[in-house]
Amino acid sequence: MTPGTRPWSAALGGMLALAAGMGIGRFVYTPILPIMAEELSLSQSETGLIASANFLGYLIGALLAASRSLPGGRRGWLIAALGANALAMAAMGLSEALWSFLLLRFAGGLASAFILVFSSALVLDLLAGAGRAALSSVHFAGVGLGIAVSALAVGLTAEVAPGWAVQWEVSAVLALLGALAAAMLIPRAGARAPASDQAESGRLAPGLVRLILAYGLFGFGYVITATFLVAIVRSHAEIAPLEPVVWIAVGLVAAPSVAFWTWAGGRIGVLRAFALACLLEALGVAASVLWLSQAGALLGAVLLGGTFMGVTALGLVAARALTRGDARRSLGLMTAAFGLGQIIGPAFAGLVHDMTGSFLLPSLAAAGALCLAALLVARPGP
Repeated sequence: MTPGTRPWSAALGGMLALAAGMGIGRFVYTPILPIMAEELSLSQSETGLIASANFLGYLIGALLAASRSLPGGRRGWLIAALGANALAMAAMGLSEALWSFLLLRFAGGLASAFILVFSSALVLDLLAGAGRAALSSVHFAGVGLGIAVSALAVGLTAEVAPGWAVQWEVSAVLALLGALAAAMLIPRAGARAPASDQAESGRLAPGLVRLILAYGLFGFGYVITATFLVAIVRSHAEIAPLEPVVWIAVGLVAAPSVAFWTWAGGRIGVLRAFALACLLEALGVAASVLWLSQAGALLGAVLLGGTFMGVTALGLVAARALTRGDARRSLGLMTAAFGLGQIIGPAFAGLVHDMTGSFLLPSLAAAGALCLAALLVARPGP
């Protein structure tokens, strides 16, 4: 592989890793959820609990990935996690017991955190070393790509072979194909972590603590809509016709959005762009429950898709910039905070929905969390 092609190979490999592990592995639950809940008679509290189990695994996976004592190379862990992600998805269609769903989504969350942390650490390090940091937008576009592909696959599968179990199996095959392609594209060079001054001192860089807190609020703020948007659309007759397309719209907008927010970060500063994206996302989250029309649902989908991966990428890029040496610890702590917000969000939303019959209150709480995240990162000072 020539020096000129290695950055592109790494970026494309990272894109496919995130498509398999995040876009499909984590987010395919959203379009499958309504039919799964209907056929298995699951309550919204139970579906929220399943989502939270995934996010608990994500939190623990992030903490493990951040550990300096974790043996082995980063690339090896990434490939193993990609395989585990596909297996956990395939097993979802083989049982109807709530406890098995909880265990499998927990395992899938563990794998997806490893995929995000290790692929980002590998790819961002390689791109920074090659002077091609702008290609990080290609890497992070994988989440949107995976969402769009899996949403389309779920919709087509429903037409050919109805049933939630088949949808999980088809999605698992897509995740496995993406994993194999990612393993071939991500270079072996750079798999060893560079020495880290920050790791030796044990201190976080100035401003990083505030960024980590904001990232946790963002995790809570986006995840309620990201988990229940299709269910919200399905439950209102006036917007129910959008169910087959609303999640595809999220993915299609998410894929190119990272390039836009990377550009915006270069123009106005990464943290200002992070804050602006959080505020726009808050508007979309509120629109999804306050403006119950097709226009409101599409606005919510477009603003969610157009911002959540931008905020994810900007946050990780900012953490990488605040870190000397191996960024694994900083990226792991960011991902852990993000995961904690995600654990709370779906369980809270499902419980409140079962008490009130609506996602209005949890969605407004999510919008408020996004606004607070914007304030934390926009405030000047260390």
